[in-house]
Amino acid sequence: MHTRKQHGFTLIELLITIIIAGVLLTVAVPSYQSFVQKNHTITNANNLVTALNLARSEAIKRGMQVTLRRKGSNSQTWEDGWDVYTDINANGSFDDDADANLCETNEDCLLRTYPALPTNFTLRTGSNFANWMAYSASGASAGSGGLGNDTFRLCDNNASTAKSRAIIVSASGRPRTETGTASCP
Repeated sequence: MHTRKQHGFTLIELLITIIIAGVLLTVAVPSYQSFVQKNHTITNANNLVTALNLARSEAIKRGMQVTLRRKGSNSQTWEDGWDVYTDINANGSFDDDADANLCETNEDCLLRTYPALPTNFTLRTGSNFANWMAYSASGASAGSGGLGNDTFRLCDNNASTAKSRAIIVSASGRPRTETGTASCP
């Protein structure tokens, strides 16, 4: 008698495979979502640190104050984005005559503008950097609140304070990041 070689799966084998795949997905998907959320938070924190480092290096290179100013109308709220510009008169305001010629003598020069953060993120700071923060030609920081040190708190609306990021700017102007913040937002 000649037997035929069997190809494919039995119904039982297929059901067991689907059950195992379901269990693996149940375990993997939350971990993956947490991984993605953490990476988005780190990316947004790195964007702010990049802007701070740009402002500091440009201030030293140009020998003048370079300012980061928040966009939007709410004090201490930075998630609407921010601008980096030279600040000739060191007043924290962007002074431009609004004509077609950019960066003319005796007016500020926009170096870079940063867009708003995704809607599920908040970026807040204390009263020292409520509206703007700046770097002097020496690389030291100063803020709209008078002092040169403060902490930016970057939070995801779904994350706890333990998973958020703190971007701390020392009075000497050096930014550093830490995982976790005292409060969100």
